[in-house]
Amino acid sequence: MTERVLSGMQPSADSLHLGNYLGAMVNWVQLQESYDAFFFIPDMHAITVAQDPADLAERVRRTAAQYIACGIDPERSTLFVQSHVPQHAQLAWVMICQTGMGEAGRMTQFKDKAAKSGSEHAGVGLFTYPMLQAADILLYQPHSVPVGEDQKQHVELTRNLAQRFNHRYGETFRVPELAVPASGARIYDLQNPTAKMSKSGESPNGLLNLMDTDKKMAKKIRSAVTDDGSEIRFDRAAKPGISNLLSIHSALSGKAPSELEEEYAGRMYGHLKVELAELVVERLGPVRDRALELLEDPGELDALLARGAQKARSAAEPVLAEVYQKVGFLPAAPG
Repeated sequence: MTERVLSGMQPSADSLHLGNYLGAMVNWVQLQESYDAFFFIPDMHAITVAQDPADLAERVRRTAAQYIACGIDPERSTLFVQSHVPQHAQLAWVMICQTGMGEAGRMTQFKDKAAKSGSEHAGVGLFTYPMLQAADILLYQPHSVPVGEDQKQHVELTRNLAQRFNHRYGETFRVPELAVPASGARIYDLQNPTAKMSKSGESPNGLLNLMDTDKKMAKKIRSAVTDDGSEIRFDRAAKPGISNLLSIHSALSGKAPSELEEEYAGRMYGHLKVELAELVVERLGPVRDRALELLEDPGELDALLARGAQKARSAAEPVLAEVYQKVGFLPAAPG
């Protein structure tokens, strides 16, 4: 039996960024070669904060197009939208009922987000977000869940809930392994190279988007913050700006940072920026173009997502049915 993996990224912007691409997407594309891969767009998670409905629908399509443009193959992987599979919400309620208030309250992301907006303004959905995430995972019985460091706590909660349910009701869920990709590149903000590249960064110039024009990509690289001195070397503490540019180059070119240090010995920061800009455009330009091509035919894109949702529902239905039977829900009579 081929092992299964599952992961997803929220449709919280019009474009994925370079950190998403190098930190997750490149790894996902490799995973589908040897795993039964399920990749989804968690639009239900997106509404834990206020959303413009029309913007959200468009962002879901744009995110799906970028998944495919990056190399996710709907024929080899199951690609779907979370809200298209009602079993996510149905299992989420069961997971909420397995979770203690203190346990939920310790979730770091809830505390951080609630602190930013004020806890009195934080919605209950934000509080129960990790239980929905547990349902997202456990519905598909994956062997592992490839996530970033910021999601480790949520996957640990998922493991705890799976073990708790199995203890109370009998073996039901596979307890998934946490898989933080060792090879995933950690990309930092181009204007603040001590902070992780993020849509919530202080300056839009620090974020390199997959859907940027070639000109904009090149300009953002050329205007990236560098460090004192002129030596091009990888030193995260002393030279965070140059180290970030070297990390990006290394991830795109396949050359080790030490090899790049030798290549740029005696050369100026400007040389690195110009050549990196060319490399970024060469690698990301075709991804953007393919995504735009897919978006020109939203009907076909929606049809691809519908087929993925049907595959996902087929996998989720028997798991939810077993859960409902074990917790004692009376089966609905046919008719």
